[in-house]
Amino acid sequence: MKPLTEPEIRAAFVNCTKGEASRLNVPRDLAEQPWDDLDFLGWRDPQAPDRAYLAAVLDGRPVAVALRSSGAASWQARRSLCSLCVTTHTGGVSLLVAARAGKAGKQGNSVGAYMCADLACSLYVRGKKEVGTKLHESLTLEEKIERTLANLAAFVAKVTA
Repeated sequence: MKPLTEPEIRAAFVNCTKGEASRLNVPRDLAEQPWDDLDFLGWRDPQAPDRAYLAAVLDGRPVAVALRSSGAASWQARRSLCSLCVTTHTGGVSLLVAARAGKAGKQGNSVGAYMCADLACSLYVRGKKEVGTKLHESLTLEEKIERTLANLAAFVAKVTA
């Protein structure tokens, strides 16, 4: 992934106002991120743990989405599957919800997906971050990366539709 700057990330948000984008917490360690191993940058807000964000370059331009997570629930102790990277976790997947962009979002419409709670999908796909039990897949690394990007693009398309 092409490294993104803080101004690029703030300008890329599609489902919040410019004012909200200017106030949200962007990681301070952008220069230290493993950009070569990332398909998208995902992070949790350290001051508001129920808020999460992701930023990616899709179709050649940066796109960022603000997300909210549900509170801890009993289902989180079960084995779950991330809808982006198709990694299974025991307790490491959260339902993340994004307000839809534009008029639909202002009317309260949203889109949700089960994602890795730490948004480290790219690192799980590449084996840079380990998860308890890994399912065997016959896909190559490149195919897994393509699948993750396709799932991310489909999610972002739902947010912006």
